[in-house]
Amino acid sequence: LTATRRGYNPPMDPNTPPVVIDTGPAPDASVIWLHGLGADGHDFEPVIPELGLPAGLHVRFVFPHAPVRPVTINGGMAMRAWFDYRSLDFGSGEAVEQILESTEQVKTLIEVERDRGIPPARILLAGFSQGGVVALAAALRWPERIGGVVALSCYLPRNPELLAHMRAEGAAPPVFQAHGREDPLIPVQIGEDTARWLEERTKSIQFKTYPVAHGVCLEELRDIGAWLAARFGDEHAAGIQTSVGYD
Repeated sequence: LTATRRGYNPPMDPNTPPVVIDTGPAPDASVIWLHGLGADGHDFEPVIPELGLPAGLHVRFVFPHAPVRPVTINGGMAMRAWFDYRSLDFGSGEAVEQILESTEQVKTLIEVERDRGIPPARILLAGFSQGGVVALAAALRWPERIGGVVALSCYLPRNPELLAHMRAEGAAPPVFQAHGREDPLIPVQIGEDTARWLEERTKSIQFKTYPVAHGVCLEELRDIGAWLAARFGDEHAAGIQTSVGYD
């Protein structure tokens, strides 16, 4: 793996360039991966080898850093956050204007990848926790259909302002959604509710649960890797899941 920071003028944190890792020379696919609350772009950097991607698949992973801002539910403490949680009332406690701001910043990163020669169909978004909230919202609002979304331990607030200009039903990109069955922060039922809503908007969604709390496990990472390989290697094979599975 080669870490690079070539040509990036990051829209997220102007003082901290994204972590950029290429799994091989001349990557022809990209994954933009958003971290969770209080973490940074290095948080998911170590998972790349655990994905088990084929050696011949050359992917650029982009791990941006969220801006530092006060977070109300944490006593106003400043930390890296894609948006403020004013309360833990899912669907009403999020600072929607900041989610929208973050989706615009993600769109800029998509455009950077497209300008570097990666077609939208080979650009995927991924996100954990509130990073997954932003990844889902950005993918559903992006005017072109990107390759897919990996949504981990997260949900999508159904706020009218956030849902404005979403893609039409059946036109959303493929989604791999995963959640810990023991998650104490974002209960698995919240993730299931989002999966059911997404099922109406994309013909390709997988929803899987794992025996973890608010985090990821090796089995989950291997499943993510297989899904990414299918999306990047054979688009027809990638669309095999057309319904939500609950396990």
